[in-house]
Amino acid sequence: MIYKESHHQILKNISRYIDLTELEKQKYISLLTEIKIPRKNFLMQAGDITKYEYYITKGCLKVYTLDEDGGPHISMFAVEDYWTGDMASFMTREPSRYFIKATEDSELLGISRTNYDLLFQEIPKFERFYRILYQKSLINYIKRSNHGISFSAEERYLEFKRKYPNIVHRITQKDLAGYIGITPEFMSKIISKVNRM
Repeated sequence: MIYKESHHQILKNISRYIDLTELEKQKYISLLTEIKIPRKNFLMQAGDITKYEYYITKGCLKVYTLDEDGGPHISMFAVEDYWTGDMASFMTREPSRYFIKATEDSELLGISRTNYDLLFQEIPKFERFYRILYQKSLINYIKRSNHGISFSAEERYLEFKRKYPNIVHRITQKDLAGYIGITPEFMSKIISKVNRM
């Protein structure tokens, strides 16, 4: 089988946690769907049922909810070598609360729920891979929640820059403010202050 660059990317990601035989790699790749999302288009909107777990091979997406005033609360940015989606909606088949929108032209590989279940039957070691993936996701969610309570806005910004240096220059100041949880105007003041330090 001739693998595309996107296949090499996802197999490298998986190889951090489990070893696959050549036949297992081929089977896994056969279960994936290629998805392209142009910049400013939605991969998913609130009310949709999540059909795939997504792996990003190119681009940048933001995952967010809207408050009662229509203001965005960004929970994550997903770039190359990240996984994204709404795990709760994917697993329960209930409508999602999240929007996922491309901030750059993006390319993804998705695995459907049917193929996800088939994968576990045919290659059980993938249960270990996804368990580790979900554990890491939960740990990051807990850390982010704790930072939201105990860190100042400036500290949250500095932590974001430290943790995601490959993302900070790829997103708008407005989206960054939506992630930090402050107004774009206050975000501008913080960035100016930090740049003067």
